[in-house]
Amino acid sequence: MDACAAIRRIIAGTSFGPRREHTEPRWIARKVRMMSEASPIHLTTPLAMVPGIPPGLAEAMALMGLTNVGRLIAHLPMRHEVQEPESTIDQAVPGRIIATRGEVTAVRTAMGRRPRVEAVLTDGTGRLEVLWFNMLFMREKVHPGVRLWVQGKAARKGNAIQLVNPRSMVLRPESEEPALREAQVRPIYPATEQARSWQIERAIRRVLPEALPQIHDHLPPAYREARGLPSLAEAYRMYHDPKSTDEVLAARRRLAYDELLLLQLGVHMKRHHLRQSLRAPALRADDGVDRAIRARFPFALTPAQDAVVAEIARDLASSTPANRLIQGDVGCGKTAVAVYAMLLAVASGAQAALMAPTEILAEQHAANLARILKGSQVRSAVLTGSASSADRAGVLAGLADGSIDLVVGTHALLTDDVRFSNLALAVIDEQHRFGVHQRARLRSKASEPGVTPHVLVMTATPIPRTLAITLFGDLDISIIDSLPPGRSPVRTRVVSREQRAAVYADVASRIEAGEQAYIVVPTIGDEDASEPDDGELASVRWVHRELEAGPLKGKRLAVLHGRLQPATRDATMERFRAGVIDALITTTVIEVGVDVANATTIVIEHADRFGLAQLHQLRGRVGRGTRPGRCVLVADPEAPEAMQRLSVMESTHDGFALAEEDLAIRGPGELFGTRQSGLPPLKVADLMKDRDLLGMARRDAADWISASPTLSRPPEELIRRRLLKAYGDSLGLGDVG
Repeated sequence: MDACAAIRRIIAGTSFGPRREHTEPRWIARKVRMMSEASPIHLTTPLAMVPGIPPGLAEAMALMGLTNVGRLIAHLPMRHEVQEPESTIDQAVPGRIIATRGEVTAVRTAMGRRPRVEAVLTDGTGRLEVLWFNMLFMREKVHPGVRLWVQGKAARKGNAIQLVNPRSMVLRPESEEPALREAQVRPIYPATEQARSWQIERAIRRVLPEALPQIHDHLPPAYREARGLPSLAEAYRMYHDPKSTDEVLAARRRLAYDELLLLQLGVHMKRHHLRQSLRAPALRADDGVDRAIRARFPFALTPAQDAVVAEIARDLASSTPANRLIQGDVGCGKTAVAVYAMLLAVASGAQAALMAPTEILAEQHAANLARILKGSQVRSAVLTGSASSADRAGVLAGLADGSIDLVVGTHALLTDDVRFSNLALAVIDEQHRFGVHQRARLRSKASEPGVTPHVLVMTATPIPRTLAITLFGDLDISIIDSLPPGRSPVRTRVVSREQRAAVYADVASRIEAGEQAYIVVPTIGDEDASEPDDGELASVRWVHRELEAGPLKGKRLAVLHGRLQPATRDATMERFRAGVIDALITTTVIEVGVDVANATTIVIEHADRFGLAQLHQLRGRVGRGTRPGRCVLVADPEAPEAMQRLSVMESTHDGFALAEEDLAIRGPGELFGTRQSGLPPLKVADLMKDRDLLGMARRDAADWISASPTLSRPPEELIRRRLLKAYGDSLGLGDVG
């Protein structure tokens, strides 16, 4: 422990009476400051010990997690702005950007539909009116006599020159810097009210010269040069203190590459470990088994399904654990492929498990399996969170002693008390609802040490192949790219809310013709939900009352949403499946897996509030029988982006094309968040913008792990440490090497 820390520790154990903003006696503060000034700054140095960083600012930054110099350096700008050279007020030209400073001579607040704070700024050469709309907090900061720096586009209003909602900063006498005479690229940091961006910038510049030499690069110089990358220390310098926008781009490229490389090293390391260090039961099947399984289906597999079945059969025949992702558009027949794989496992004398994200989907899978297995000797069961104690105990016993061959369940399959006699295949449906942790947890259910089941994961959320390889780099990928025979594309149209009456009149006529419908609403609402005002979202409960009393009066309606008890939800869904309910007013709980052949129409209220992938999933709930499906998107979007998404829905039924469009319009967004992939979010890299870096990182990682599977060579110690720190827990790398 250094002397400064010792002094602080003594203080911490001493009572000095009531706590003030700074509890240290002045002599202690002076002593600590003198000792700090004589000590070098290290990456581990607490910010409170750094000379030049005020104690209050250090405390505020600590609340942001910025407790030491290293963490402060790692706090990257969220963007960079070009700060124009300053000029005097009389040089302001309407329509051009001006940066200037002066003294506030008058301030007033104007309330109304758009409340605003108005100030007058003078510098001896002229007068400038500054307006902040919907920013009433500025009246706490701006007073007559305050010196203010502003930057914004000048506009003429009568005889006056105005700036509206400019960038601004109060200049304090003790910290006012000289006027900027040349354009400068300034970093803008994630900040708080107590630790502003400019204060963080100043703190970083204070420590940067001493901190940079202590940043050790995990990439060798020759490696960096071959890829046109700056050193890590130089990248941080250029990101925090850029001399030009080109430096910002170069720094960002290096830091983005690092993120992608570490991620890819992690998935390739895990992939290599699974394939080289673990073994799985080899499940061999002959032509007789193949014919027997196919005979169970009431339809012939499509060529696309046949191709994927062949890939899976090859995987399962190997003692190397299979780890395969099946991508397919909505309604392409992924479930049939999964059932084939599970029956192949059972035919080899082993067990198989299928995990679904919801109880509705699990129950539906179980019902489909029961129909396929009718008359066979295959024993199947269902395990969900709502199972009774007696039912659960029976399933657990059957899995443990091997009397149950197939089990379908939810997250309930992941609990510690679930044990298998001989689990050879684990199937995870709707991969985008689960993460890496859940996959690993299900894999750990093998009955013997060192033996792991084959894993097959499925997603009906189409992901462009290049991105799928990145997201699921530890998986082999199969794509089912065609629909079963007889399936017709669903006709989609966008209508305004003014056309709702005509939409529901059409729904009523289709119900009278013996068809069924879904009405999807974004919110559940309260029991006494009222008619939504302009801009408000309709609720399930209000739409149900509206339709019941109006356009669908006399029709058999029901509601379905996540707040209902599982038993009620299941019963409602079963009644709809049986044709007892004409129209289901529901939330997005029907997004995946719900399959009712007689449901031909889906109406989606406030469709602009959903992403393309979700709209496509919902659209896939209809058109699953012999009758053509219809999807009506009701929306009055104000944002051009929202209208663009809806137009794309009208123009294509290809889920992969939609995924590309969604990525182009919105970026990866939630699709690549922790909930789906199980990985920490990327801070710098962008999976859409950085596809070239992504490809390079993937190739580099594959080569690196091929040469050094556990990164155990002495020069790799640093990159291994950083990999484990970044992705060790999320990728389950603790058991690798």
